Amino acid sequence: MTPERFAHLADAYGADLKHWPEAEREDARTLIASGDTRVLVALDQAAWLDQRLDAHQAAQPDVLLIQTIVASAFAVERPSFRARYSNWLPRIGFFGVGLAGIAAGMLVASLSLPLAGTPEVLPSIFDHGDADLMLSLDAEESEQ
Repeated sequence: MTPERFAHLADAYGADLKHWPEAEREDARTLIASGDTRVLVALDQAAWLDQRLDAHQAAQPDVLLIQTIVASAFAVERPSFRARYSNWLPRIGFFGVGLAGIAAGMLVASLSLPLAGTPEVLPSIFDHGDADLMLSLDAEESEQ
C-alpha cells in the first residue's frame, strides 16, 4: 500500500481501521507502524474529522414545521378547470379544423361533379368546355 492510497482510504473510511475494508487493514497497520509522516498526517486529519462528526448534534426541528409538513402530506388540492382540461382542449380545436377541411373538400368535390340521373347534364363550375357550349346556345336563342 502506498501513502497516497492510505490517505485516500483514510478520507473515505476515517481513522478507525475497523471501518476499513478487511483486505486493506493489515497493509494499513504495517504502513502506520513504518512511521511515514504522510501516513501519520493523513491519519491525524481523518481522526480530527471523525471527532468533529461524532460531536455534531443535529438541532430538533420546530414543532410547527413538523405539523405543517404532515398537514401538507394529507392536503388534497383540486386542480382548476383550466389545469384539468388544458392538455386536451387544444386537441379538440385541431379535430374541428380537420372536420372543416373534410367538409370543404366534400363541397368542392360535389360542386365539381355533374349531377347524376338527370336527363339534362348540367355543367360543372370547374368545367370550361361546357361553358362555351352554353354560351353558344344562349347566343342562338337571343338571335331568334
